[in-house]
Amino acid sequence: MTKQAQLRSTLTTLCAQLRPGEMLPSERQLCDDYRVSRMTVREVLGQLESEGVITRIPGKGTFVAERVARSRLHMASFSDDMRRLGRTPSTVVLHTDHAVPPPASTSALGLGANDKAYHLVRLRLADGLPISIDDGWYHGELLPGLLDQDLTQSLYGLLASEYDCPIDRADQTVRAVAADERGAGWLGTDAGSPLLAFDRMSYSRDRCVEHCQSWYRADRYQVYMTVSADGGQSQ
Repeated sequence: MTKQAQLRSTLTTLCAQLRPGEMLPSERQLCDDYRVSRMTVREVLGQLESEGVITRIPGKGTFVAERVARSRLHMASFSDDMRRLGRTPSTVVLHTDHAVPPPASTSALGLGANDKAYHLVRLRLADGLPISIDDGWYHGELLPGLLDQDLTQSLYGLLASEYDCPIDRADQTVRAVAADERGAGWLGTDAGSPLLAFDRMSYSRDRCVEHCQSWYRADRYQVYMTVSADGGQSQ
């Protein structure tokens, strides 16, 4: 192996052993410890930074980056998705209500102008770290007594097992937004930090049962897909 490959392998192993936010040795220390040039050290650190393994902050040093949940774009609950990635999911219920939803949710759920729906806001975590906020409205007639259930578990699992409403498809859009102060507080980040914003209408047997907006920390969550030349998508 070349000195660059050896240093890369060593630093990758070191980062796996350290916790996110812990500092790595300085460039000079790495040069002395591994007897490589400053150019080699900078090349390896640049590769690791581009891959999201480390974060370099000018004037402060090099740190182990937050572990990113990299999810394939597919139909799955947050809980199932995190378990598939080897993470431990958990949920904090922030707000529940039975009220008239905003116009966009009323339209999505196919409700009348004065019909009520269940409103549920939850903070989703993986390995104890905040990942996303889910703010959803749910069809009251199809899901009676929803707010009396254990809402800290997989909601899609609950819909399938208790209401015979398995989510089998969804229409979803995603865009980049900046975190507002309230969302930043819940997610443990700074106001203005980048988030991935999802707007999703979820269906069970062609009935829309959920209209949900979700905001994910962009430094802790990524989505990916494979696309073909004809514009189709494979997973």
